[in-house]
Amino acid sequence: MRRPDALLRTLALLAVAATSAAPTCAASAGPVWSIHRPGGGTVYLAGSVHVLDTARSRLPPAFDSAWRDAERVVMELDMDDLDPAAAASFLAAHATIWDGENLRTLLGAERFARVDAQARALGLSLDSVAQLEPWAVALALTQLQLVKLGLDPAQGVEQQLTERARAEGKPIAGLETIDEQLGVLDGLSYMDQARFLELTAGESDSMATELDGILTAWRRADTAALERLLLVEYERLPTLYGPLVTDRNRRWLPQIEALLARPDDTLVVVGTLHLVGPDGLLALLKDRGLVPTPVGAVAPLRQP
Repeated sequence: MRRPDALLRTLALLAVAATSAAPTCAASAGPVWSIHRPGGGTVYLAGSVHVLDTARSRLPPAFDSAWRDAERVVMELDMDDLDPAAAASFLAAHATIWDGENLRTLLGAERFARVDAQARALGLSLDSVAQLEPWAVALALTQLQLVKLGLDPAQGVEQQLTERARAEGKPIAGLETIDEQLGVLDGLSYMDQARFLELTAGESDSMATELDGILTAWRRADTAALERLLLVEYERLPTLYGPLVTDRNRRWLPQIEALLARPDDTLVVVGTLHLVGPDGLLALLKDRGLVPTPVGAVAPLRQP
């Protein structure tokens, strides 16, 4: 099971945006910002792409500058102590459709047929997963789409940094648990889950092109380009954006503020979608009188 947060395409590939609260970073060496509170330490807030391919796995150089200064790493999940069976256990307990319903009845005949054809092109028959809730099937389809594109969580930002932290003895902590992450999707109404599944199934043909644009904008911290990508996703999935992004940002904010009160430095790594936009972490921190500053060009990150 892949990292659950990476299973939603918009989070996995990070079609993200920035507003005026997030400075345009023409001179930035990547999507990393530094935040300092007088009398405390520095938090380096880094935007992640959870899955990358081998050819584009080298991280933007701003990560290296933040890494050298940070005494610890904080990610969405504590990757160092993550139980590989935890996601499977959650799915087994929460992802089954009951009360005589199934995917066919939830989607309706026409939509079921369309989504099934798209899923079969990726190697999955909906009849084989008919008792799974739509959000869980969407995760499976996203996994198949990413594999088709040659993307690998082992090449993603978090896994690279986890391996490096283990090698260098830097502690890792998490902002939330895997149950909390998957619980966001499980808490969606069946109507929203069905829409999520439908959109996920229909994106296979365009994903490669979108990925190229997303990774280019992410690597350059091109906030204008990322804004355009987010607006498209927000319009298509408005009911998902709140619970998946905004609500989690507000839960994470006090934890980041607590890190700023420490006398040492921390690298915080979250999906780039969580950093930007009017309810993004950069804007929320700015609302509290803090000034996120883009980290400038430094030497390239050495691979773990």
